[in-house]
Amino acid sequence: MSKLLDAIDNPADLRKLTVEELPALAQEVREEIISVVSEVGGHFASTLGAVELTLALHYAFDTPRDRIVWDTGHQAYAHKLICERRNKLQTIRQLGGLSGFLSRDESEYDVFGAGHAGTSVSAALGIVAAKSLSGDDYKVVSVISDGGLSAGLTFEGLNQAGHLGKDLIVVLNDNEHFIDSRVGALSSFLSKQLTTEVAVRLQHNLGALMRTLPKVGENLYHVARKLKESFLGLVTPGFLFEALGFQYVGPIDGHNIAEMIQTFQNVQKIEHPTLVHVVTRKGKGYAPAEKDPIKYHSVTPFHVLTGKAKKEKGPIPSYTEIFADALIELAKENPKVVALTAAMGSGTGIDKFARALSDRSYDVGIAEQHAVTFAGGMATEGWIPVVAIYSTFLQRGYDEILHDVCLQKLHVVFALDRGGLVGADGPTHHGVFDFAYLRSMPNIVVMAPKDENELRRMLKTAIDYNGPIAFRYPRGEGFGVELDREIRPLEIGKGELLREGKDIAILAIGSTVMPALKAAQELAPLGIDAAVVNARFVKPLDRELLSTVLAGVRRAITVEDNVVAGGFGSAVAELMADEGITGVSLRRLGVPDRFIPHGTQDELKKLCGFDKDAIAQAAMQMMRAERKRKKETS
Repeated sequence: MSKLLDAIDNPADLRKLTVEELPALAQEVREEIISVVSEVGGHFASTLGAVELTLALHYAFDTPRDRIVWDTGHQAYAHKLICERRNKLQTIRQLGGLSGFLSRDESEYDVFGAGHAGTSVSAALGIVAAKSLSGDDYKVVSVISDGGLSAGLTFEGLNQAGHLGKDLIVVLNDNEHFIDSRVGALSSFLSKQLTTEVAVRLQHNLGALMRTLPKVGENLYHVARKLKESFLGLVTPGFLFEALGFQYVGPIDGHNIAEMIQTFQNVQKIEHPTLVHVVTRKGKGYAPAEKDPIKYHSVTPFHVLTGKAKKEKGPIPSYTEIFADALIELAKENPKVVALTAAMGSGTGIDKFARALSDRSYDVGIAEQHAVTFAGGMATEGWIPVVAIYSTFLQRGYDEILHDVCLQKLHVVFALDRGGLVGADGPTHHGVFDFAYLRSMPNIVVMAPKDENELRRMLKTAIDYNGPIAFRYPRGEGFGVELDREIRPLEIGKGELLREGKDIAILAIGSTVMPALKAAQELAPLGIDAAVVNARFVKPLDRELLSTVLAGVRRAITVEDNVVAGGFGSAVAELMADEGITGVSLRRLGVPDRFIPHGTQDELKKLCGFDKDAIAQAAMQMMRAERKRKKETS
């Protein structure tokens, strides 16, 4: 029996179906997503919840002529499936395969690249402005989840959209009850009626009339306004958006395709900003994901029947788990320690902290800028805020780190989870810029641990320090090293010499230290004696240790899971110039000056040339080059 999905290569094919056939297609799309993600992993609950919404949007709008700008992108697997990538979905988030997010390089249907939340309204409004300047008449839709409403950028975009008064359509995918959901016969009826041309014109004209009432009629104006607000307030939560200048429509059932299509067709006739509030259920159609959408937000391959992962978690705890446990332990010792995160409680371990010390934990939502300045405010009153945010997301708070924390020398601790190449999430999520953007700021200390025990010690160091301080650690499991019973601080700016050597020095930082040490051990039987330094600190560098080690060799390699442009290797090169260290050839290994695709962490480290084998190869190349020069000059 043929499937409806087999005939859908693009939205034009979708629009050949009747509205009555779309629920059956939605079921097929959902089954295909479950089948693929259960095999290869990926974002899951959010995209299951957006299946009907996706079909309704592409059915009601003339895509790709009409532009749909998705927020974040992890809700858009169904979008990819019906937009010319059905036969490639099984490659998603794999090296050389489809991105897990929106990518302009993949398809004309991916109007704007999206990996971080809160970008869709501003981007869509920019497209609307460009359309207006060009005199075109296509429609522009921003699709944003309720979580994205906590991003300040979203409200900046909404504010300007209301000011410009142009025909931007914002679809709010409310899947976490961020706004109180009122889906029922009455609200559904109002949603349909309030989008008819007569109703829209009536509301618009009523608002204009009320604004023209003379001051002597102030009381009449307030009476009229209260009557309107009181009635609509019974059935809709839209006054916030109306205050921003939007026509509010909803809430409507985000799993009723026919109702959404009718609504979207109606709002296309509105010539000013409109927000359509759609209520969906995360994990829709897969019981385990509906029951626990947080657990099933992003998954590894799993058994469809049971929902259990195909590969059980190993015995070695992750860096995130080690960090969370250490933070709880140290916070119990120091009552001034508080924990902050930005909508990444489970991802950073702050959810665990919150369960242990709920009165000293804060989740500010997708608002990294606010998180940093909020922490700065707490620090002025003697508290010690530990801000745990993914490295890639902390980039959003760059100015606040510089202006609100470093400039004032405030004791804020930045714990950067997912430092380095993160794997399948790809270029929007790789945390490979933090060394470079942090070390250029005055007053801040920047560290990276070689293993999970050193992570604990760096957290203790950061809490004891009196000033801005940051440490970053990678995604995934540690090395399984033994943990010290007592968490002891490190001396600021002091590295360690792990292995002496006279031929070449391998200077490593963070997660590259262990591979560097293994590379040195493999070089020894080949007659290459390599020293290995665990730098620990990107800023301040251990100038004494590095100068001593470099004085004893003619070749050096720096290794980092970070961009080489401005990173740890650049800091070492600057030290050599400042200290007048000459006669030493330096090679920097790390992330090259380009955006790195998605793949496994091991694949990407090999691709970038700084895994264990690449380190050993670089050392051998430098030794061969030196021998060749000697031979040519002899």
